[in-house]
Parts: sequence; structure tokens; C-alpha cells
Amino acid sequence: MTPFAQARLAALLLPAVLMTGALGSQYIGGLFPCEMCHWQRWPHEAAIALALFAFPLRERPWGRILVALAIVAILISGAIGLFHAGVEYHWWQGITRCAAPVSGASSTDILAQIMATPMIQCDVPQWTLFGISLAGFNAIFSILGGLGIAALWARRA
Repeated sequence: MTPFAQARLAALLLPAVLMTGALGSQYIGGLFPCEMCHWQRWPHEAAIALALFAFPLRERPWGRILVALAIVAILISGAIGLFHAGVEYHWWQGITRCAAPVSGASSTDILAQIMATPMIQCDVPQWTLFGISLAGFNAIFSILGGLGIAALWARRA
């Protein structure tokens, strides 16, 4: 198998495995995604589609371009995961309502903000392993995996 064929396969399998884990944790494990969790899923879904479209094109220019775009999508998901993990660890503040503090002049305003806020908070990890949240694991696997796939993609047979 050529390095490009390995990269193409990895660009399909890595996001597919990560999406399987995310959906499994949601539907089997009972962990519900916050807004930022959904943001991390979109690039993986795009990467899966791009890699699938690259299979019939093989190493023709469009096949290489589609795999490159899949790699970029995987890295984007990793960057979003890194940002989300930073919000969970309180390294920086989130930019969404699911991590924003409640503020208002009156109790009516505060109640309205509370009622409009999603139930799942982005700044509180629902699950960790060795102190790393799901967003942190997505960042690690997506960034390192994306860079590894990019190295395969760049190699010539």
C-alpha cells in the first residue's frame, strides 16, 4: 500500500473512530454533548465525506486535494477540542452561552438567562480519564493523528 493510500485510509478511519466514540459516549454512555462538543463533530463528519470521495479518485490531483482537505478538517476538530478543553480546565473563558456566567440587573433578567442557557455546560467536563476530558482526548488524537496523516500524505512512494 502506498503512503498516499495509507493516508487516505487513515483520513477515513481516524475521524470515523472518533465519531463512533463520541456517539457511543452519547447514546450508550449517556453523556450528552454541549454546543462545543457538536462543533468538534462537524469537521470529523466533513473529513469522513472528503476521504470517502477520495477513494475512487486514487492519487489523481483531486484525490490528493480531497485527502488534504480531510487532514485540514481533522486538524480543525483538534483545534476546537483544544479550545474546548481549555474552557473546561478554566484556562480561558468560553465564547458561548453554555460557558458564560449569568449576569443581569434584575432577578427577572437572571432567570431569563438561566432559562435560555442549555442544560449541558461547556466548561464542566462530564467525563475524564487521567484528568483528560473527552475534548482533550479529541484534541490529542486529532492533532497528532492529523499530523501523522499529513506526513504520510506528503511522502512519495
